[in-house]
Amino acid sequence: MYDLNSNNPKPVVNYDGISKNVTAVGFHEEGKWMYTGGEDNSARIWDLRSRNLQCQRIFQVNAAVNCICLHPNQGELFIGDQSGSIHIWDLKTDKNEQLIPETDASIQSISIDAMGTMMAAVTNKGKCHIWTLTGGRREEPTQLHPKSDITVSNRYALKCLFSPDSTLLATTLADNSAKIWKTADLTLHTELKENSQRWVWDCAFSGDSQYIITASSDNMARLWSVDTGEVKKEYSGHQKAVVCLAFRDESIQ
Repeated sequence: MYDLNSNNPKPVVNYDGISKNVTAVGFHEEGKWMYTGGEDNSARIWDLRSRNLQCQRIFQVNAAVNCICLHPNQGELFIGDQSGSIHIWDLKTDKNEQLIPETDASIQSISIDAMGTMMAAVTNKGKCHIWTLTGGRREEPTQLHPKSDITVSNRYALKCLFSPDSTLLATTLADNSAKIWKTADLTLHTELKENSQRWVWDCAFSGDSQYIITASSDNMARLWSVDTGEVKKEYSGHQKAVVCLAFRDESIQ
């Protein structure tokens, strides 16, 4: 971990004890702790206030962790693994539940909308599973209610993401496209496709949900209009595939 306000380019803390690749990382919204997940079949909570190099909380699963999503209530982690399981780890009670939405598939990405009312997960078989969520407030754990399963591609699905206003769900795919779905009825709203584009690995919405940025294996990132599917800007310069991106819209209050 690095201190962005320091001129020292060296890390402030090296977190030890992870034996294999780290595939997921994220922060508690108040910066009290961060979580990681990886190919060592575990999710970990690291206390950022203690500067302790040893991990205090470890959640072990039976397969490599592909993705982790923190519920907006900041108290539950949703962990997707390569065996097709989604594990719900309640950080307050340390209890957990497990569900397998699809047999013989790998959970590639999980997203929960900003209001905590919907969850989506995509698999390596091109399926997207959607649930409505209830509970998740105070001491009540989140309850999942299956809403729909849709086929988003005949190839890998790589990422899913709800728009900030919760009206749209984006899926990025190995069929060289990204697709945006209406959450109201799960109909296709827009397909984002460019002739030179290859696998689309990641995406991020603008704060007003009107634009989306994608990252692709053709070494490009692109800014699209959500409604028209038109490319508004291309970001070049990478010499290899662009597989992830981070974007913060300063207009978000």
